[in-house]
Amino acid sequence: MFCKNCGQEIDDKAHICIHCGVATNSNPALVDNGGFGWGVLGCCIPIVGLVLFLVWKDSKPKTAKAAGIGALVSVSVIILFYVLIFVIGAAGAMSSY
Repeated sequence: MFCKNCGQEIDDKAHICIHCGVATNSNPALVDNGGFGWGVLGCCIPIVGLVLFLVWKDSKPKTAKAAGIGALVSVSVIILFYVLIFVIGAAGAMSSY
């Protein structure tokens, strides 16, 4: 097998090129597909989405982006919800005067 980065011959079972240090992507755990499920997980549990984003931002940028966007969407929805509740509460308090 040959390295996709430097073109040097490497072992078929190698996960990293011994010449240039680039991953060969023969390990399925290294595949970065940016799955929708990671975004849903980040949305359901925002702190997990943030942690996954910070951990994977260099090694799996697409997946990290999905988890980070999920976390941002969740936090945005929560903030919008609290602002809406505050506005409704304030309007209800003003109408009682």
